[in-house]
Amino acid sequence: MSELSINTTQNVKINFKAASAGERIGSYFIDLAVKIAYGIVISLIFFYALQLGKLLDSLDTWSRMSILLFLYFPIIIYSITLESIFEGQTIGKKLVKIKVVKIDGYQAGFGDYLMRWFFRLVDISILSGIIAVITVVSSKKGQRLGDMVAGTAVITLKNTINISHTILEEIGEAYVPTYPLVIKLSDNDMRIIKETFQKADSRNDYETIHKLVSKIETVSGIKNQSGNERDFLRVILKDYNFYTQNM
Repeated sequence: MSELSINTTQNVKINFKAASAGERIGSYFIDLAVKIAYGIVISLIFFYALQLGKLLDSLDTWSRMSILLFLYFPIIIYSITLESIFEGQTIGKKLVKIKVVKIDGYQAGFGDYLMRWFFRLVDISILSGIIAVITVVSSKKGQRLGDMVAGTAVITLKNTINISHTILEEIGEAYVPTYPLVIKLSDNDMRIIKETFQKADSRNDYETIHKLVSKIETVSGIKNQSGNERDFLRVILKDYNFYTQNM
């Protein structure tokens, strides 16, 4: 899964994960199922309940085609309509948790969705979507032809970051800190401490844990009061969060 960097108009760099080919294919088939369901309902209502089929037989070819086009027109404009309403998402995209965005940081507009919709004829309709799959897989930003022309990309909204990937620690409201001197350390120090501790703890690397504790004691002046080096490091992380959240 490729990473997509977007520079906003405020010159803020935001990193996203481009939606994978699998996610986009899954979204496509969900939307396809919605369209098929709509077509079935329309057929049942108009062709059977209202016997529109007999009426169509009595009309000329152009009139028949006009009525059918009117009935099934929502299927034709399905993607462009929903993406415009839901800011880059269709029902399938919402369920799979992916979204269309502009690669320059602006919100995609109707013209962008229109361009993507127009190029569906090349990307998806021709060769049963093989062109779209090839371009999405080969593109650095996971773009199909319609995305490249419109200057858009499809990103995943799934949160792949959890609390274990940050310096944050879960602490309760009744938490009582032990080491006030922990505020001598910086966010970057705590990030290094947490990452090093997690790796060493998972491998039972006692030597690295001991060196880490010694380094903290030397830099901050904190003395291990627990006797257990692992517990000491866990308390250090929680104390830092307590003090920085309440400053």
